[in-house]
Amino acid sequence: MWILLDVATMSLTSSPPMQVSEMSAKMLGNTLVTKQTGEEGQLCSSVLINEGVDIKRELYFALLMDRAAHGPVVVASTQGGMDIEDVAENSPEAIIKVPVDISKGMSVEQSEGIAGDLGFEGELKTGAGKQFRALYDMFIGTDATQVEINPLAVASTSGIDGAKDEVICVDAKLNFDDNAAYRQKDIFAMRDTSMEDPRDVAAEKAGLNYIGLDGNIGCMVNGAGLAMATMDIIKLHGAAPANFLDVGGGATVEQVTTAFKLLTSDSNVKALLVNVFGGVVRCDVISEGIVTAAKEVGLSIPLIVRLEGTNVEKGKEILLQSGLDITTANDLDDAAKKAVAAV
Repeated sequence: MWILLDVATMSLTSSPPMQVSEMSAKMLGNTLVTKQTGEEGQLCSSVLINEGVDIKRELYFALLMDRAAHGPVVVASTQGGMDIEDVAENSPEAIIKVPVDISKGMSVEQSEGIAGDLGFEGELKTGAGKQFRALYDMFIGTDATQVEINPLAVASTSGIDGAKDEVICVDAKLNFDDNAAYRQKDIFAMRDTSMEDPRDVAAEKAGLNYIGLDGNIGCMVNGAGLAMATMDIIKLHGAAPANFLDVGGGATVEQVTTAFKLLTSDSNVKALLVNVFGGVVRCDVISEGIVTAAKEVGLSIPLIVRLEGTNVEKGKEILLQSGLDITTANDLDDAAKKAVAAV
């Protein structure tokens, strides 16, 4: 049996290699739509072909950074091959959590203790413990924030001495700390931005924090807390935010222009709400960026702006003299009401 794995789905076949090649060709270049990709789907640009294994038992094993434990934690379960969130909700007693002392690492005793809790005995217990320690070393050595093996399987493999059971990592998901990109250049060089939302990629390049949502009011705010408050008050007044966009404390005219381009690239956006509290970033700089961006993108949807803080009067004057159709607001509540009314 051969297993064909692509970027968004799995297919099983017992066909000979030639037919496997033909099936792969049918996947390549097609758009795959799954729960993971969303309705827009993902272009299949590569296919992984792997020899199948005879799985006898499926388990779950993960390493992640946990704030409550102040370091790495092992999360494991005898119920693998399914969403761990469902297991935690329906069978919380089946979840094993073991903190690891980051200054000492994972010991043989600790790793084999986890293996024993998962029901491993004899050689399988020793083998599983060895894998757990290797996974921990990889977790620390690559600056990972999560290493998830699901399923971790007991599988029958054939060798010189005949068939025997082994512990195998069948499927995995790894996340890495972006702050360690300078230290993990080989890993981050493998990043495929074609699999990501192009708006997210553009925002990252511009130094913006952006998350697309499904509402109709685009938000540009400086500061994560203010952004959350802006989204909440839009919802309170009966509409929904189309995004989370934080230009940060040191926004430039160029960043504001990029932010406007990102917001207006979403066809669902029917109005823009700019909510800025000038501290490190001055209101006049934000206003210059707004005027420049509005002219450059040919803004044709309502624009509501609320400014407060450093150089606020100068910022308002720039907006007033721009000749653009900009609605100003006195406070956040006023801004949200005007934005909601505009859509």
